[in-house]
Amino acid sequence: MKSTIKLALFATAISLSTSALATEVNVYSARKEALIKPLLDQFTQESGIKVNLVTGKADALLKRLKSEGTNSPADLFITTDAGRLHRAKEAGVLQPISSEILDAAIPSNYRDPEGYWHGLSVRARVITYVKDKVDPKTLTSYEGLADTQWKGRICIRGSSNIYNQSLVASMIEADGEAKTETWAKGFVGNFARSPKGGDRDQVKAAAAGVCDLAIINTYYLGAMIHSKDENERAAASKVALFWPNQEGRGTHVNVSGAGVTKAAKNRAEAIRLLEFLANKQSQNWYARVNHEYPVRAGVEWSDTLKAWGTFKADTVNLSVLGKNNPAAVRLMDRAGWK
Repeated sequence: MKSTIKLALFATAISLSTSALATEVNVYSARKEALIKPLLDQFTQESGIKVNLVTGKADALLKRLKSEGTNSPADLFITTDAGRLHRAKEAGVLQPISSEILDAAIPSNYRDPEGYWHGLSVRARVITYVKDKVDPKTLTSYEGLADTQWKGRICIRGSSNIYNQSLVASMIEADGEAKTETWAKGFVGNFARSPKGGDRDQVKAAAAGVCDLAIINTYYLGAMIHSKDENERAAASKVALFWPNQEGRGTHVNVSGAGVTKAAKNRAEAIRLLEFLANKQSQNWYARVNHEYPVRAGVEWSDTLKAWGTFKADTVNLSVLGKNNPAAVRLMDRAGWK
């Protein structure tokens, strides 16, 4: 009897010791350090759990996770766009988790139905227009951008950009593949130039008179408005934001998000970090610093976001963006979207 008690006490001591050692979490993040590290530092301060951060390009980090396999040190993968999150799930580098905290904080359309990833911040892909050249009353929807009135007047990134692929994927879900392909051909025919550069470059081009409309993610405009670069601020001041599809399904939105890796050695700590990133304080930080919308309700927006006004967002589950991605890429190629 005494030996049994001793064994039980010994096992408990080992368990407690192991738990005490599990005081770190390893993060692979496709978000720039400045856009995530302050939150990770706050998590460490509050929890005592050290965060080891590796940043890099989204596709490179996913490739690294795949090549490392079960030997990967990463516990949590943070990336941008639901399309990329779906790719990580399909690649088998994530594992499903269950968390009542996350389920309560994050609407179901902003997380994977099977629990492989969770959205952490929301961005909308919108139309910006040159204020002294375009009457916003002539704008309606993404579909309306194929109208001939916009011929030679649109700037947008290339078809290899995941944000554009996800936009087209959402349109396939709403309108069907055939109708979306017809739209894409008309849309491409309205480009002011061959696609190049990032979202900020589209705004700069519009401000410089290359085009009258630029399709961008909202947080880029927010970053330009508050940029230390005077030229970026000047370009941003020349455009205004228009919310497409307000009379229909709503504006296309996407997320940055995260998933616990399949190889996670610090699974509990990774889940705890995810839950921290979804709390009200973290969500408010996203809004104030990153100019992104909180995924959870009841979190105050920044003055910049408030200035853009409220809008109706598409409520489709973002997992369809990943599922429709292959069809979207093929469709864009057929439409001549370079």
